[in-house]
Amino acid sequence: MPAFLSVSRLIDSVSQFIGRIADYMVLVCCFISAGNAIVRYLFNYSSNGWLEIQWYLFAYVVVLGAAHTLRNNEHVRVDLIYGSVSDRARIWIDIIGLIVFLIPACSFLAYLCWPYFVIAFQQGEVSANAGGLIRWPVKLVLFAGFALLVLQGISELIKRIAAVSGYIQLETKYEKPLQ
Repeated sequence: MPAFLSVSRLIDSVSQFIGRIADYMVLVCCFISAGNAIVRYLFNYSSNGWLEIQWYLFAYVVVLGAAHTLRNNEHVRVDLIYGSVSDRARIWIDIIGLIVFLIPACSFLAYLCWPYFVIAFQQGEVSANAGGLIRWPVKLVLFAGFALLVLQGISELIKRIAAVSGYIQLETKYEKPLQ
């Protein structure tokens, strides 16, 4: 189990690093958005490329930040019973959810995204908009985001199994959103 936990820590550190990059992408996107608005209203000039880079950056933030969000246990839950059961039951709910839903679904989505990236890269696919950007980077990030989510799901599974086995203490506190 210690070897698996060290792999989990490595995956966690990768997710945290990429999550920090996603955090800064939000700031970059804000600057691009503000700059684009200023140029459009002051100089009556706009470019589809600048609009598309904003869309790409928003996609990067969401897709690359998903693994970091999972690592921090801040993802969205459908809480029917999770908040009212014991810590041990929460861990088992997480284990079942990771094995049955998250890891298979994200693995399948990564598998589906890869050919779209390869085709876009090989063909040099470009947006149909005038002044649009190349498409393969955003398609690569879709694949990478799902792959990172699979890795983080594996890390979370390792931690939950270690917690059930008594190797580690795991915080299962979940703050239910106000409704």
